[in-house]
Amino acid sequence: MTTLIMQPNILTCSGRYFDFLTPEECSVGIEEIAHALSHICRFGGHVREFYSVAQHSVLVSQVLCLSDSQSRQKAGLMHDAAEAFIGDITSPLKQLLPEYKVIEKRVESAIFSAFGIPYPLPCGVKHADLVLLATEQRDLMPAHDDEWALLRGVEPLPAQIVPLNSKQAFTAFMQRYEELCA
Repeated sequence: MTTLIMQPNILTCSGRYFDFLTPEECSVGIEEIAHALSHICRFGGHVREFYSVAQHSVLVSQVLCLSDSQSRQKAGLMHDAAEAFIGDITSPLKQLLPEYKVIEKRVESAIFSAFGIPYPLPCGVKHADLVLLATEQRDLMPAHDDEWALLRGVEPLPAQIVPLNSKQAFTAFMQRYEELCA
């Protein structure tokens, strides 16, 4: 019987490997990030229709557009970039997986360093992320009676989110990235 030994890496859409043990040594392209995030559904897929992490990231960046610098807007766009490699684990599950959080921080740090984004992220990015969470809860999730404590006092955006398909989300992410790097 042959024993398979799984390596701690994944093959990306560009044909390169991303190693979870040494992410800082991996070459990471913005197209790889945009591609993967545009195919990952927020909330573990528990939304009324497909809504990608890429679109979420673009919207976080645009919320920051109202009051923050371009570098902070870029941080907003890239705040979930690690999920292109580690996936989008729901926050309640993530709290139960301390080793996952260690890997997530390592991957985040490597990606942010590669793209010139401060680590940890500026606090304004977290607030914009919460504004989007409140908006997503209102627009994309099933109705429910409970209140999420982390959203107390957070106002959703006035406009409703219209989900994009993965190709549209990829394009929106790339356009926003190019706009912020121009």
